[in-house]
This record gives sequence, structure tokens and C-alpha cells, in this order.
Amino acid sequence: MEIAAGRVEAGVVWGHPKGLFYLAFTEAWERFSFYGMTALLVLYMVNQLLLPGHVEHVVGFATFRAGLESVLGPLSTQALASAIFGLYTGFVYFTPLLGGLIADRWIGQRNAVVIGALSMSAGHVAMAFDQSFLMALLLLVVGSGFLKGNISSQVGALYHVDDEARRTRGFAIFSTGINFGAVVGPLLCGLLAQMYGWHFGFGAAALFMLGGLATYLYGFRYLPARVVRRNRANDSRLTSADWRVMLALVAVMAITTFQSIAYYQLANVGPVWIQHNVSLAAGSFSLPVPWFQSIDPLFSILGVPVLFWIWRRQSARGREPNELGKIGTGAWLCTTSNLLLVAAILMAGGQRVHWIWPVLYCALQGIAFLYYWPTLLALVSRKAPAQVNATMMGLAFMSIFVGNILIGWIGGFYEKMTPAAFWSLHAAIGATGGVLVLLFGRLLTRMLDTGGTEQPLRASAMTHEVER
Repeated sequence: MEIAAGRVEAGVVWGHPKGLFYLAFTEAWERFSFYGMTALLVLYMVNQLLLPGHVEHVVGFATFRAGLESVLGPLSTQALASAIFGLYTGFVYFTPLLGGLIADRWIGQRNAVVIGALSMSAGHVAMAFDQSFLMALLLLVVGSGFLKGNISSQVGALYHVDDEARRTRGFAIFSTGINFGAVVGPLLCGLLAQMYGWHFGFGAAALFMLGGLATYLYGFRYLPARVVRRNRANDSRLTSADWRVMLALVAVMAITTFQSIAYYQLANVGPVWIQHNVSLAAGSFSLPVPWFQSIDPLFSILGVPVLFWIWRRQSARGREPNELGKIGTGAWLCTTSNLLLVAAILMAGGQRVHWIWPVLYCALQGIAFLYYWPTLLALVSRKAPAQVNATMMGLAFMSIFVGNILIGWIGGFYEKMTPAAFWSLHAAIGATGGVLVLLFGRLLTRMLDTGGTEQPLRASAMTHEVER
């Protein structure tokens, strides 16, 4: 449970502290820069950076590549780009654990966010030069570690410890900023990259990250100075029932790794496949490949009220699936979306696929994500013992870390397989998650239901829907 120390209540907007809106706009700019840059990254590497005439200029790249190939074997340009993307996106979800620890123990959340924003801004600027590419990725990973978790902690600290209802609505507003940035970033950065070159797209990401930093600094006086957490460690010792719940939660996290692999490949090999195998003509206009990265978060926005309506109707009839059931549904939707690509490829008969098929693929992936990822976070928040609740929430993000590392490795097989076989493989990986839920769902549900005391949700599950 959180208590805001030095919380400033001066000024209220729409019934919420002013600081909430500065945090929401900061996160919107940050997500704009992050998703805009990420949508360009693989395409930039395979079409320019890793080609002769450019790759020789990247400082330290020969040593870096030798290290990768000592583990993965010889890598083609596409396989190398896939591995780099997997490492980058994977560590983006690993470093927030370290950034939170440093903020809690030494520098505080506000200073951590400023350091993170400065580091990410420098990383986006460094992306504009071949020589500093590896340094750019490092700065972005470190910056994300300082910023990602610490800015979310400040949202909760704006509210009184007992004001759960208003805090939940506040997180929903904050989540809107994340969604907006995730949709708009690839659209604008992708268009600039197509019209004027890669570095214009990366430059836009840098400018918006600096805009996020300026917004945060302008609203600094409205933000909590630090977050003090009540010491739960002395509430009680972990019981055998608590350990049983924790074991079940770790098993569920492991299962969702299969869904994550089937889902996150859309941002890695997905753009490469679209570039070479999809007809992008829409009238006289050619659709920028990065635009497809906006479809998934867009449907994560549009899908929330629809899913709420479906679940309410199912609940009224006593047929709403439990958390494991929803996670399993997400796995089957990931499977179906990948099978859509397989069907489109086979129907095209060697010709380019119409752009509507990857649109449908990305849209269904967005719905699949809503089924499995927010549900996992809600389950962990509700069931994890109080003494280790925050730790277990951090551990949940490790499933995304593992998933992204694996998609980088699996993406290296793309050139060795036909496109239909590659996406069939991902359909099978997603289906593995669904089968595991069918086989072990009841057992895991019993372990969770007969375990320790449930914890109240800190915020609505859907506030985490875009933590991709």
C-alpha cells in the first residue's frame, strides 16, 4: 500500500490532482517516442544500418556481433536484426526492476523519471548516427528502466491511501495517454521515415521525448516527492498456502510466455514480411509499413468496452470465464491471428497478399492481448501474498522479457522457412499456451483458490493493457 509523502493537492482537474495530467501527458509523449522508434527499428536495420557501407561505422559492432554469433551461430542480416530487436525489447522490460530498486532506495521516483527521460532523449538522438547505434539502444534500455515503473508509482501516490475508487479512475486516465502515444507514434514516425528518410522518423521520436521531459519538469511541483510503502514484511510469514499460490502464479506466467511469443513477433519479423510480401497500395498511396504497428494498440483501445460488455453478459448468465479461461482464450486468439496470415499466404499463391490481411492479423492480436495480459496482472495483484505482491507483479513482466528474447532467436529462422511455415509455427506456439491452460487450468485454479488471502486490486486490470 502506498502513502504519498510531500503530495501536493493544489489544484484539481475533473476531480483529480493536476499532477495526474502532467504524468499522463508525459507518458503519452514517451510512448509516442518509444513505439514510433520501435516500429522503425527492424526495417531500419535490414534496409540500411546492417548493410555494407553502414555497419562498418557502428562503434563496437564487430565485437557485439561476434558475441551474438558465438551463442546463436552465423547470422544473416535479417536474423541479426531479429536478435538485436529481441534483446532490446526484452531488456526494456527487465531494467524497470532495477530502476525501481534504485529509486526506492536512493534517488526517489521524481529524480529517476528525469534521469530516464534524459537518457531516452539522448538515445533517440544517438539513433540518428550510424556510429552510435549500440550506444543508442543502451541509453534507451537504461532510460526505460528508470522511467517506466517510477512514473506509474507516482500516479498511485497522488491519491490518499484509502481513495481506491478515484485512484482506479486516475489510472484509467493515465492509460489513455499510453494508448494515444502507442497509436500515433508509428503513424507519424513511419510517415516521416517513408517520405524523408529513417533519421527524420527517429528525430521525431527524440523531439517528442524531449517534449515529455519538458511536460514532466513543468508539472514537477504537482508531483509527490517520494512514495513510502508500508512495510508488509512483518505482517506475517509466508505460509505453505502462500507458497502454493506463488507456485501456481509462476506456472501461469510461464504459460503466458507462449502467448507473448505468438503476439510480439508482429513487431519483429512482421514488418519484414509485410515489406516483401504484402501489396501496400491503397489507391495512389503506398501504406508505410510502420503504420501496421498502430493497429494493435488501436484495437486495444476499441476492444475494452466491447470486452467489458461481453463479460458482463456472460456474468449475468453465470458463464463468464475465470482468469485462466480468459488467458486461454487469449492464446487461442493469438493462434487464430497467425493462422489468418497462413491462410492469406496460401490463397495468394505466391503473389503479394492484400494489405487487409495483416490489418486483420494485427487487430485480432490486439484483442488477444487484452484477454491474456491484463488478466494475468489482475490475477497476480489479487492472489499474490501481500508480503511479496509487488515482487510478483515485477516477476510477471519477466514473462515478456523471456518472450522477447525468444522471438529474437526464433526470428532468425524466418529466412530458412517459407512464410506460411513461419507463421504456422507461431500459431502452434500460441496453441501450446491454450493447450496448457486446458490441461492444467483446473489444477492451477484450485491451487489459487485454496491458497492465501486475496489482495484487493490496486487499479483496474485494463490500466495495464498497453504495457507491451
